[in-house]
Amino acid sequence: MYLVKTPTYLQQAFPQLEWNYKTEDKRLFLTFDDGPNPETTPIILDILQRYSAKATFFCVGDNIRKHPKEFKSILDKGHQVGSHTFNHLSGWTTSNTEYYRNVRKAAAMVKTPFFRPPYGRITPNQSKFLSKYYRIVMWDVLSGDFDSTVSAEHCYHNVVKNTRNGSVVVFHDSLKSIQVLKEALPNVLDHFAGAGYIFDAIS
Repeated sequence: MYLVKTPTYLQQAFPQLEWNYKTEDKRLFLTFDDGPNPETTPIILDILQRYSAKATFFCVGDNIRKHPKEFKSILDKGHQVGSHTFNHLSGWTTSNTEYYRNVRKAAAMVKTPFFRPPYGRITPNQSKFLSKYYRIVMWDVLSGDFDSTVSAEHCYHNVVKNTRNGSVVVFHDSLKSIQVLKEALPNVLDHFAGAGYIFDAIS
């Protein structure tokens, strides 16, 4: 069970987290979780390049360790990176001490202040502590590309129906999502580029 559109009450309950970016400009912030991956990252980078789109990749530290070439490609193509813990840990089921160490280990690899908790699962205490050191970036639109019951068309409509100026949209840089993403992502980019939107990295 997940929500495609993050409710306003949830955003207001955790104001220290970054859910979207207030702007009158036609500007969107596409994000990709869980990479890098040699089977998927090059495909996503190629699609983004065709549309001159910049994005932010929230990378798992252990995947950076295993796939440094793909991580370097993300940076070389001008995209932003953030950490997604070293081992893709859920804050709800991990002790604070272990979680903080895992976050720090990945952050040292990406060398940016941006952090996204895997599954969006982070406790209030973890959020309060980590926000002193990192910019915790959540989202207001979840594409559903990871869901085996969601078609590429459904994924596309999830994004198009719920995205507004300044939205942070989540896709996934993973084998589980790539078949849907190969079709849905170009359609999303087509739609919003045609409406005059710019796709920007978080800065």
